[in-house]
Amino acid sequence: MAGARGGGEGRLVRWPRVRFTLLFSSGVGLVLGLGSSLLPMLARAVLLGLLLMLVFGILERWPRRLPAWLERWTLQVVAIAISVPLLAALIFAFTTPGERAFYHDRASMRAYSSLTMLALFLAPWAALGALVRQKEALARHQALSFELERSELEREAVAARLKLLQAQVAPHFLFNTLANVQALVDAGSPRASDVLGSLIAYLRAAVPRLNDPATTLGEEIRLVQAYLELMHMRMPDRLQFTMHVDDAARAVRCPPMTLLTLVENAVRHGVDPSEEGGRIEVYVHRRNGRCMVRVSDTGVGLKPAADGQGTGLTTLRERLQLAFGGDAHLRLSAVSPHGACAELEFPAQATAD
Repeated sequence: MAGARGGGEGRLVRWPRVRFTLLFSSGVGLVLGLGSSLLPMLARAVLLGLLLMLVFGILERWPRRLPAWLERWTLQVVAIAISVPLLAALIFAFTTPGERAFYHDRASMRAYSSLTMLALFLAPWAALGALVRQKEALARHQALSFELERSELEREAVAARLKLLQAQVAPHFLFNTLANVQALVDAGSPRASDVLGSLIAYLRAAVPRLNDPATTLGEEIRLVQAYLELMHMRMPDRLQFTMHVDDAARAVRCPPMTLLTLVENAVRHGVDPSEEGGRIEVYVHRRNGRCMVRVSDTGVGLKPAADGQGTGLTTLRERLQLAFGGDAHLRLSAVSPHGACAELEFPAQATAD
């Protein structure tokens, strides 16, 4: 790399550089060869350009380390300037016909002087231009590398945060469900054994999915169905529910426990505290590339968060933000005469087949 103190990496001869050198030196040879021996001057100019290109490339790689006071680009430009008269002399020595040395021939010496003077003027500037292009290319490459690395770190951070939130969902959900079973056992209900058996069967299906990065609404709906049936066994006279599911929405991806969190929140904070109980209605639809989920209940309605209420919804909001960015929306509203409604909208991203 030009400007670096270490040797440049990569190939010594690169086609873009060879192409530029051929075009540039051919132009010089054509200008100097007009009105005289065109082909010999063109060949000498091209050969000189290629040799200077090799000098430039060698000094990119060697020496590997330079003194602190010497920049590599300075070494390259100065070496180009020093090499011009020396390499031009060698070229004329080998390409001048006859037994006389070129410096004893007036025409050859005039051609040598013209080529040397023009090359001394143009070659360092061409080298500086190449160095500038290299520095710009390296800057673009480093910027792209930094952007890719930043994107990868952000992706890893999001994945780690999502796993942490899902780890929080697991105990939150399990403790709430076990508390319901404990209340049933404490009440001495003869259905406690049946409910506990249903809970064990439910958890066997639900717990393995807690650590999955994503699930589908179809799997969520099956878990919600099992959960509501379990809760209905616990309070058969106080909980009723219906589910309206669009089959086109079953393949849509979503974070684990998305729908279950909404339903569990309706049971725990809406229907369960109500003396009369209530009804829960679940709607899942897919339309225009979006998925709409609505969970409404006729329980006690919205209340200020206290004693941990709202933890599940807060965690759900964070998981939706990590999964969909700002393209997912969760809204809570009151239902008249009493009850609450949670509406969720997010992109309908289907799972790969």
